[in-house]
Amino acid sequence: MTAAIAKMPLGHAAATADAILAVNDLSYVVGGGSKELLILQDISLAVRKREFVSIVGASGCGKTTLLRLIAGLLRPTQGSVYFNGRPVTEPDRQLAVVFQDYGRALLPWRNVADNVALALEARRVPRSERAAIIDRLLGKVGLADRGDAFPLQLSGGMQQRLQIARNLVTGPRLVFMDEPTGGLDVSVQARLLDLLRGLVRRLGIAVVLVTHDLAVARLLADRLMVMRHGKVVETGLTDQVLDDPQHPYTQLLVSSVLQV
Repeated sequence: MTAAIAKMPLGHAAATADAILAVNDLSYVVGGGSKELLILQDISLAVRKREFVSIVGASGCGKTTLLRLIAGLLRPTQGSVYFNGRPVTEPDRQLAVVFQDYGRALLPWRNVADNVALALEARRVPRSERAAIIDRLLGKVGLADRGDAFPLQLSGGMQQRLQIARNLVTGPRLVFMDEPTGGLDVSVQARLLDLLRGLVRRLGIAVVLVTHDLAVARLLADRLMVMRHGKVVETGLTDQVLDDPQHPYTQLLVSSVLQV
């Protein structure tokens, strides 16, 4: 492990008995020698079943990199990630990722139903069972009447809902969301957020949400983790952190929102 990473223990997430996700002392370095760059430093996080946790911070603080590491899309330089008590070394079908760039995640030459069917094909679900599953999932995300439409015929909010439906095919127990409302206007954001809250309640899934929007975090998250320059500077219950921020950087984030 590089000497550039100094220890800053935040407590071991694995110690939380009911955690579905446990991230312990995670660090990530890119490059080497004089060009070595520390992206994340000693981050620990526990997510419980049915819990909604939000990671907030300014662009470039390492939020999306952290999400990719704990989802198994990148390998950490140091530390460990456990899901259901097993180490995460590659993507798991019970871990789903909803990216901000929903347009690239969809196949424009396949209609809505076929985009969802692709995930069923990958799971080798019998063809005779697919139609019922697709109808159910599209109904959950409010696209029941758009199965024959193509992605480019959908609004941005609808495309994001389609991406969510496709990720639910695997029956995930934990969903990672990277700025799911990014690029959407306020009214579309509100509808998507209502959908996300409802899905979490009905399906009993846990969610880790990456966002720079404190209003989104307050609306959805049970707990909040604030990041700056690749480190966690504050964590706690969402309302507690936002109503009584302790770290100067969190105070700055909250005050900047209030001044808008």
